[in-house]
Amino acid sequence: MTVKCVVWDLDGTVWDGVALELAPGAAPPPVRPAVLRAMDVLTARGVLHSVASRTEPATADLVAAHPQLAGRFLAPQFGWGDKGSAVARIAASLGIDLSTVAFVDDDPYERAEVAAAQPSVLVFTPSELLAAVDGPAFGTGPVTAESAARHELYVREQRRRHAEETFAGSREEFLRWCDMRFVVGPATAADVPRLAELVRRTNRFNSGGAAYSADEVAARVADPAWWVPVGRLTDRFGDYGLVAAAFVSAKASGAVARLIMVSCRAAGREVPAALVHVLVSRGVRQLDLRPSEANLGLRMVLRRLGFRAVAAATDPARPARLERADEPLEDLPAWLTVEAP
Repeated sequence: MTVKCVVWDLDGTVWDGVALELAPGAAPPPVRPAVLRAMDVLTARGVLHSVASRTEPATADLVAAHPQLAGRFLAPQFGWGDKGSAVARIAASLGIDLSTVAFVDDDPYERAEVAAAQPSVLVFTPSELLAAVDGPAFGTGPVTAESAARHELYVREQRRRHAEETFAGSREEFLRWCDMRFVVGPATAADVPRLAELVRRTNRFNSGGAAYSADEVAARVADPAWWVPVGRLTDRFGDYGLVAAAFVSAKASGAVARLIMVSCRAAGREVPAALVHVLVSRGVRQLDLRPSEANLGLRMVLRRLGFRAVAAATDPARPARLERADEPLEDLPAWLTVEAP
């Protein structure tokens, strides 16, 4: 599983010493150079950063004003509660699965507490994290436009949530005001790095039908026997980039969606349902699925839209086959504009 967010401890991990022991008016402790380099490398790959620090909440002000850290951390947690709960709140706020979170702390007690409370989280000492940065867990593939902009995309999402909280009208009126547009078209060679990234990174809205390598992705995009639709999302807050895709093989027996993928940051916009609508409108009645605890959200969407299992997987290496009857689909919400020329 690719790490989507690193949650950092501060004292003894990001910097030397204890922030609360600083003299009044003293300069904030500098970030350890190796940690700063790791943060920069991971940010460029689209890995997010947060913080879970057992300290006075006022430490948040020190971090917000820190010349090397200001603006780096999303959904930071400061306080005296346990870090296992803090890590869970961070994942929930960012809308990511705990299995895509890494936690780094110099204190063996804190590492053990998080490992016990959140067993799916990867737990590191500072030296282990620094050594693992170039490993497969941290996405060493090509840097895409979406990955390079991921931090800003999540900042934009926080602005959107704030706008929703302060919006004077109903939720329906807010969603209409957002002017969401989902545009679907055929993939091109330029989309291959992003598609390969979605294969690696998506889990909550990934059908798991196939785990294509970058070369396999490129081959299917270039093969006229395959249809690879990609979806891009925009709204009043900006461009979210390529957030959804499917790999559809067309044979005499009918078109089969071998893989469906949707970025979790777009899932709350009804994008999974919109992508399935486009597939069904083009004659796709069957799809491959490997059920997992992680992709429950996608399975619920598929069931809502009429897909049912017709062939269970007898071989663990092969996916199950789902199919839907040739009947009308439920309407998509009026606040989402779908364009599929």
